[in-house]
Amino acid sequence: MTSKSSFNIKNPAVLFSIFYIAAGIIKVGYFAIENFAAPPHIPVLGVLSIITAYTVFKMKKWALPLVVGLLLVGITFGATTLANSLALQTFGDAMLFHLALIAYMIILLIASIYVVAQREKFE
Repeated sequence: MTSKSSFNIKNPAVLFSIFYIAAGIIKVGYFAIENFAAPPHIPVLGVLSIITAYTVFKMKKWALPLVVGLLLVGITFGATTLANSLALQTFGDAMLFHLALIAYMIILLIASIYVVAQREKFE
């Protein structure tokens, strides 16, 4: 007897689209929760992530510049936020936040490498 997994996705672009849309919703939601007092670049990154999610899901040819741009801006945002947070707080106080930022940057890098490697398949 062989067991089949019910979770069978043949195109990893769907998973990366889910990541981009989740990151975008979290950023825009954070801005709304803070009563629009958060820095204005956060919702811009959120909207850019949502647009990137659509282009990666539909495999549009203009996904590549969006993904590369979001990689550069997202890694810079994550690294500076992490550095400032570590400088202002002890690691134990915001460990979950720090781990989430590190995971965000790693997944962003993996998603970008995938899109760049599969750029011929994007129409």
